[in-house]
Amino acid sequence: MSELLAENWILLAIALVIGLVVAWFLFRTNRRTRVTGASKDVLDEGAERAQRNAALVESAPAAQRDEPATPAAASGGDDLSRIKGVGPKLVAMLNGQGVTSFAQIASWDDAEIDRIDAELGRFQGRIRRDDWVGQAKLLAEGKSAEFSDKYGAGA
Repeated sequence: MSELLAENWILLAIALVIGLVVAWFLFRTNRRTRVTGASKDVLDEGAERAQRNAALVESAPAAQRDEPATPAAASGGDDLSRIKGVGPKLVAMLNGQGVTSFAQIASWDDAEIDRIDAELGRFQGRIRRDDWVGQAKLLAEGKSAEFSDKYGAGA
């Protein structure tokens, strides 16, 4: 037996090192983090509701904006964000191109749609996909009930 150990001691040392590395890796991956803090926060369970919400109750109300939602609304144009699929960025893009009313959008033909669509960048295709012209026609004519029936509530 001692001859066998003497001849293969290098292999046994390598096996021992590999075993230690595997054991260390398994120990490391199975460790769980322990929280050892004794201090309590007012948000911990068991705290009174009044304590947890005191900061919110006593805080000042948020400032309210008196300005209109869009620049076009300030200059007498329509609120283009009422069209489904048109958000604040698209409203700003359209206003930058001089489009401020539902009547303008309602009068677009295919050439005008292609021209405006090419300038919308990553929003290309939204005009036809979301039927802006159809929506604008209903909103320009003041047909809010038909608009809500066809395109959903919220206008």
